[in-house]
Amino acid sequence: MLARLVERGWVAIRRPGDGYVLTLKLFELAHRYTPMDRLLTDALPLMKELAADVHQSCHLTVLEGGRGIVLAQVDAPGEMGFAVRVGSTMSLPPSCSGRVLLAFQGPEEHERLLERLEPAEKKQAATLAKHLALVRSRGYEEMESTRVRGVHDLSVPILDPRGHVLAALTMPYLQRIDLGSARTIAQARGELARTARTLSARMVEEAAAERRAGADAAPARSAKRARTAGRRERRG
Repeated sequence: MLARLVERGWVAIRRPGDGYVLTLKLFELAHRYTPMDRLLTDALPLMKELAADVHQSCHLTVLEGGRGIVLAQVDAPGEMGFAVRVGSTMSLPPSCSGRVLLAFQGPEEHERLLERLEPAEKKQAATLAKHLALVRSRGYEEMESTRVRGVHDLSVPILDPRGHVLAALTMPYLQRIDLGSARTIAQARGELARTARTLSARMVEEAAAERRAGADAAPARSAKRARTAGRRERRG
């Protein structure tokens, strides 16, 4: 096992002597590919385009510790608007984003999240399950904000290759009476869903590209292992 780690650059032999030390490869990998880097890189340009087209702000929410946390946010253009701050957290069942994150989870993660609900929320488990089924069937959630009167929340899932949710793309919709070309709620929901489909497709494409790259690299790794084994045998 140690020989394999040395071969792949994760561990180095400390000279003089025969001690082993971790290399910086893991550190570099962690900083080059943080878990949400790819999602943010792909999402932000699309979110900016969406906000400019619809004249509404939007934000991206992910799961963290059984709660939703706002990972990215884009303001609506112009002088006025409503937005949720990056880093804001929210309970899942009462929030539009949270319901999408719950509804589109894989079965095991879904059950785990339900177990972490507050006691008062668990009492409404049957009602919640029925509503989450509705969210899954129609592909989105929309509701009046439970925090700010006059805000109509719209939220759709960003899906991974398995069809499980990576994030919720949410728009706190405000009716604009100062714009002659203001979108209706239905139109805004359609644009939001289109953006989510585009982003989900990119996630799927990039995951497939990574799998192909890994498959292409496998023969080279096998050949390198064979050469290393051959050298050991000759030394032996």
